[in-house]
Amino acid sequence: MTDAVTIDTGVPGISVRLSPTERFTFGSFVDCNMATAWVGDRFRIFPGKYGEDPVWGQANELKHADGATVTEAFSRRPDEFVEPTMPPNTPPGEPGLHGAVWFETVYQDPSDGTGRTLYALYHNENYPETLPYDPVTGEGLRADDWPPGLTGPESVQAVPRIGIMKSVDGGESWANRGILLEDRDERMIRLPVNRNNCFPGGVGDPSAVASGDHLYVFYGEYAYPEAWDARTWSRETEAAAQCVSVARVPLAALDEPTGAARRWNGTAFDAPWDGVGQPITSLRIPASEGGGAVSQGDELYYWGPSVSWNEHLEAWVMLLGRVDGSFWVGDSLFLSINPHRDLGEGDNAQQWSTPVRIVHRPGHTLWYPSLQPTDSPDDLAAKRTCLRLGREARLFFKDMAGDEHVYISDYRVEFERT
Repeated sequence: MTDAVTIDTGVPGISVRLSPTERFTFGSFVDCNMATAWVGDRFRIFPGKYGEDPVWGQANELKHADGATVTEAFSRRPDEFVEPTMPPNTPPGEPGLHGAVWFETVYQDPSDGTGRTLYALYHNENYPETLPYDPVTGEGLRADDWPPGLTGPESVQAVPRIGIMKSVDGGESWANRGILLEDRDERMIRLPVNRNNCFPGGVGDPSAVASGDHLYVFYGEYAYPEAWDARTWSRETEAAAQCVSVARVPLAALDEPTGAARRWNGTAFDAPWDGVGQPITSLRIPASEGGGAVSQGDELYYWGPSVSWNEHLEAWVMLLGRVDGSFWVGDSLFLSINPHRDLGEGDNAQQWSTPVRIVHRPGHTLWYPSLQPTDSPDDLAAKRTCLRLGREARLFFKDMAGDEHVYISDYRVEFERT
């Protein structure tokens, strides 16, 4: 795209205008939503990955950097990033942190005027090797009929879940507070049905925003909605339970989150944290448009939500990727709007518009779209972040084509309400 375009969001009176800009290329590792926060008078970013991973190897890329402006923070060289003190991985079968983690959202405790009390929602991936099944507790993963993973037949698929870590020093060190949401082993979709090379189930890639006295967590849902059996598996049953879902947890429970979250069950936030919820209907792609079951590898679904409150629109904005085939490929980015400020009233948390495509790059794979504030005097004075934005923002995303994998910003986004 070389000229600015105005896109109708499908919500009456709300449009977005994408204007091409000189490319900004981020110089460090990104493999998740780009969480951002103001810690005092410094804009801080939290990209990267940490922990054990039998397929991809041990990772120590979860770091942070900051600046007096947004551009200064995003312009940091890799050697300027700081590696925080993280909780260690514990041996399989012992309590503690298992698998690798990525910080996807950072929520700031508003009662701390220094901005140094942070809660990071993390995406956590495990395998039967790192989280073996415990028949007494039902925790963990059985290795039987496990499907092959992203690096081919010699690898295995990971199962994501979502947890919370806490920092009281602005992100210099973190303590694990526990798992917030997960799917149990019995709902994993195994061989011979699973052929997506990605996930056999689980929940992940979260984006969380505060509304009222709860944190609302939007996340990808990949599991079967009941105990899975290859003999009784139904494509339609699986597809109806997958895509982007929402759960909520009381802000007062963030220090002890396990068991405190409730998933949307179709009428209310009443499904347990490790139970079966119901995805957001408007974010499911109809079968007539190519949508379907995640396990099949050739049916479409949205993933990787990134949610922000837009102060100019007075509405919530969600960016999404879309999986178009196995190995997590997809060449487009999408946008959805929710006009209801209070996500806790009625079914407001479900009221998202049908996504509209905002970026399309055939031959590329696009991941992790994120809206970030600008360096305008208004954005800097208001200390806006990826969770709270104004009329203008910068669009960032990961763009992969061939051997080139870059995290870039090519566009400025303007939001209009008429």
